[in-house]
Amino acid sequence: METPPVSRQYRYYDFVMAAYVCVLLCSNLIGPAKESYLHIPGVGTFPFLAGVLFFPISYIFGDILTEVYGYGRDRRVVWAGFGALAFASLMSAVVVHLPPSEEGRANQAALEAIFGSTPRIVAASIIAFLCGTFVNSYVLAKMKIWTGGRWLWTRLVGSTVCGEFVDSVLFYSIAFFGRMTPSHLLALMFTQYALKSLWEIFAAPLTYRVVAFLKRAENEDYYDIDTNFTPFSLKA
Repeated sequence: METPPVSRQYRYYDFVMAAYVCVLLCSNLIGPAKESYLHIPGVGTFPFLAGVLFFPISYIFGDILTEVYGYGRDRRVVWAGFGALAFASLMSAVVVHLPPSEEGRANQAALEAIFGSTPRIVAASIIAFLCGTFVNSYVLAKMKIWTGGRWLWTRLVGSTVCGEFVDSVLFYSIAFFGRMTPSHLLALMFTQYALKSLWEIFAAPLTYRVVAFLKRAENEDYYDIDTNFTPFSLKA
């Protein structure tokens, strides 16, 4: 009888997965409730949702996972994040809609404002997350093969520009089309996209260090040459 292949064991993969899911949950549950603004002297004022300050970190983790461990293992982490995000959304809906006690009525409005996302917002968040993240991972994996593993910065930036564009367009179109004026919607979408993309550029030196450390520590530098890039699989 042929012995089945033994799956590689990694020292830090589980920790990266946990950090990824934590960032994803926090940026989707805490940040989107607040709209702020960025003022550039001589240019103008641009609105953005506070979650944009932290959500791009999940893309950085996605880049690290794909670069070191490969598309398949990043895909498993993405689905773990999807499950956590879906459960958090369900839990928020249940908690918000439970009838409050007499003592809890004073806090009900605050709970609804912070955690009471409409089904449309939840659907937009999940759809945009899945599509944008898989585009990011796919582009990075393909660019790694095209460049022969050189010029890491090109695939860090290139994959994020593609993934964040898909994420921003899908989220704001699904969540807010018809609820905002077109000009405000486009301004919000553009600002979010620009800020998230700039995040990747500023974080590139740190990403380089983390990638180099993990490649040495795990003795892994995966190339997705024969990978099946379907998103609908948990195979590593």
